[in-house]
Formats: sequence, structure tokens, C-alpha cells
Amino acid sequence: MGFESQEERVTQEQSVELSGSSSVAVAEGGEGVEGKKIIEVGGKRFVLDRKKAEEVFAAKKVINGIDTMTFNLLPLKYQWAYDLYRNMKANHWEPEDIPMNKDIEQWRSAEQLSDSDRWIIRMGIGYFSAAEGIVGDNIIHVIREMVTAPELKLVLGRHAHEENIHADSLLYMISSLGIDPHECEAMFVDVESIGAKNEFVTRISKDLRRDLDMTKTENIQELAKNMFVFGQCMEGTQFYGLFGMILSLWRQNKFPGIGQMFSYTLRDESNHIELLRQLLMQLVEENPEIWTNEFKDSLVDLMRTAVDLEKQFIDDCLPVESVGLNREDFKTYIDFIADRRLEGVGLPLLNEGVKNPFPWLAEMMDIKKEQNFFEQRVTEYQKSSALVKPQDDSDL
Repeated sequence: MGFESQEERVTQEQSVELSGSSSVAVAEGGEGVEGKKIIEVGGKRFVLDRKKAEEVFAAKKVINGIDTMTFNLLPLKYQWAYDLYRNMKANHWEPEDIPMNKDIEQWRSAEQLSDSDRWIIRMGIGYFSAAEGIVGDNIIHVIREMVTAPELKLVLGRHAHEENIHADSLLYMISSLGIDPHECEAMFVDVESIGAKNEFVTRISKDLRRDLDMTKTENIQELAKNMFVFGQCMEGTQFYGLFGMILSLWRQNKFPGIGQMFSYTLRDESNHIELLRQLLMQLVEENPEIWTNEFKDSLVDLMRTAVDLEKQFIDDCLPVESVGLNREDFKTYIDFIADRRLEGVGLPLLNEGVKNPFPWLAEMMDIKKEQNFFEQRVTEYQKSSALVKPQDDSDL
């Protein structure tokens, strides 16, 4: 059911010219019409129909909501989405604010880094330089296109913007270290484990890039699957192997600039995971017919595939183990993370009882103060560095 725009409603009631005072007079329920507000200002009279406005509000949905080009956020129906948007905005940071002097010195040194250290950085930059763009493109051209509530479009737009910042940060790393950008492209294409992770998510994205009748259960399930794969499998699980490796190097006083940027990226990703988790749960709440046992089993199978692909990727990232970089520990970590994601959307676990082998990562998630690079003093950051801690990832 569609409703008239605010402009059409005012036109239907017709404003009436009034003589005399230019003062404003407001009367509730004027002319005995219940639920309408009369506003008189500057010699004109306007009648606002609250009932119609409430009907428009009630028609807000994740999908298949009111058909309008009006991007009217208020009144908010999905308060959680707006709260997440504000948290994400408060976490804003710019790559160029983070110095890379020490990273460059270490990269050029023959003594300060091992070949394994350098390989992890190359794999990280090679994978994320394209993966961040894949996520952002799917958010803009698939999920944001299909949702209809303005506040959901707002926070998804912020999500995509942050993916652009992450991609920009990788360009900053590449140019600072002097890595050949063609090498990064070649790694994304030619390293089989990277290509397999890429194909896993892009196939899911391509399945929705066509005209679909979103009143059909099977098509709503396709959208739910997309939200699950990008939010819980890709950003929520497959990103975390490299996050752990690079932050482990940072913990050893290697790559301080890159480590700082990845810690900020990790904080952003935590909000992205929560956004897509809540969006999925809201979609299911409004369309409960999609949440069949068969569909839930298919999502668990997708997570199982995502975990298997990530473990192959870990083998390629760590052909040689070193201090703090043990292949089996990272695979256990991925099992732990995957179960957290499944639990968050009410699905059965793959490895019940698995423990987090990296408790130090939980401490890194609690970033409240950072060093001011210009004044060399500890300060509370806002915008570029004051990071709002997401509740659900507090123990990762």
C-alpha cells in the first residue's frame, strides 16, 4: 500500500489565506478533525495529518517498504541502525594521519625483518587491497539497493565509505613501502587460496545482481544469504586470520604504522559485522517464513566452506612458522571466530567448546587511547582516532 508524500497531503488540504497578524498559531485537532494539527503562520494555514504519517512510519521495512524517493529519516523505526551509524562516524580516521617512517625503515633493513614477516605483509596487502572493494561494492550495489528504510540506507552508506577508507589505507601502505602495485594484483589473481576466497563471495554477490521479485520467499532467502556471507563469513571470519597475523607482528614492535591502521580497520569491521548481523535478524523477523531448518542448515554449510577456505589461506600465509605465528593456533582461532558468528545469528556451532588461542587480541580490541603523533602525548581521540568499542566483539 502506498501513501502520499508530505507535499501532496498539504496540497489536498489546501492552504487558506488569512488576514491580519503574521504570528504563528498552532491548534491540535482543528475543525474537530481528530489526529490533525493545524499550523497558522505568515497568513497561511497548513493541516498536518498525523494518521497518514503514522501509516507511512508503519510501512517502513527492511525490504518491500514504502515506495518513495523521499529520503526521510524521521521518525526512526530502526534506532539500532542510527546508533551504529553514529558510532561508525565517531570512529572516523584517515590513513595519512598515521606515520609510516618506522615501517619504511624496517622494510628496507636487511636485519630487522624475516622473509616470513615480509610475506605476511605482502599477503595482507595483496588480499585486502581488493577484498575491501568487493565488500563495499556489494554493500552499495546489492544490499543498499534492496533495503527500503532510509536509516538502513544511511548506515549502509557509511559502511561502504569505511571500506573506501580501508582500500585507501592499503594504497598508502603500498606506496610507502614501495611495493609494485602490479604485484598486488597478481597475488590476488594468482595465489590460489586468495582466488578461492574471492570466488566464494563474488558468486554470492552476482546471484543478486538481476531483477528479482522480492516478495518471493526464495529471493528473500538469497538476500539473507548475501548478508550472512558478507557479514559473518567474509568480514566476520575470513578477515580475521590476517588481522591476527599482522597484529601479532605489531605486538612484536614490527610495522607500527601498518599495525595501527589494521587495528583501526579491525574496529570498523566489528561494527560492520554487527550491522549485517542485526540487518539479517531484522529481515528474518519481518519475513519469518524464510527461516526454515533447511535454509539454516545451508547457512551453516556456507560457514563451513568459508572456514575451510580460510584455513587453506592460513597455510599459504605461514609456510614458515615463527614466534607468535603458529599455523594450528590460527586455524583454531578461525574455528573460534566462526562459532561466535554462528551463535550471533542463532545457528548451530561447528566446533562447540573451542577456545580462543589469542586472548591478547581481546586486549587490542579495547582501544581507548592512542599516542598523538604530532604532540607526542596520550590523548583521547575523537574523529580520527577515538574508537567506539562495539559490545559484541569485546572478547575476540
